[in-house]
Amino acid sequence: MNGAEEPQAIEAEDRARAHWYALVSRLFHAAPDASLLQGLISTPDEGSDEAASPLAVAWRGLQTAGKAADPDVLRAEFDDLFVGVGKAPVTPYTASYAASHAPDRHLLALRTRLGECGLARHERVFESEDHISAVCDAMRWLIEQGRPLEEQRAFFIAFVDPAAVPFCSAINRSPVAVFYRAAAELVVAFVAVEKEAFDMHTET
Repeated sequence: MNGAEEPQAIEAEDRARAHWYALVSRLFHAAPDASLLQGLISTPDEGSDEAASPLAVAWRGLQTAGKAADPDVLRAEFDDLFVGVGKAPVTPYTASYAASHAPDRHLLALRTRLGECGLARHERVFESEDHISAVCDAMRWLIEQGRPLEEQRAFFIAFVDPAAVPFCSAINRSPVAVFYRAAAELVVAFVAVEKEAFDMHTET
């Protein structure tokens, strides 16, 4: 996503949230290369105060999957899952999960919301704006710009939460998924943390 504004100074907690969204965006934009795999393996647990929390457990699971992964094999897994020949076994386009009855309307609503933020798809990007990578990148942008929490929550409720778990469930059902099964578990755990945090903010 292209945006004209520069990142703002934000709290450490929000910076960590933005990093999680950036990681998810990168994982589903393309298969991890050797550099990203090394980064996954060498990065300590973060984003949770308790080592036994679902997010921390999922993070270690992704690290374990990364240690056993080969970049060439991961490229094949990514293509088999999300590209395929003809129709992809798992579509990365969130409108299919968030509004299967009216995906075009959902995509239009997303484009409208992004336009209000001054965000636009890069001219060299062929994927539509509801790609899971693009949606997570937009969420990262909202956090880094210090947008009000209610604005972040509204975007999350409309465009992230309805699609993330069904998308990950589709990955888990695929016999092709190995590394991306661990990636899906991380997404589910992280989205649950985000949802709980937003709910707590609403109650206060």
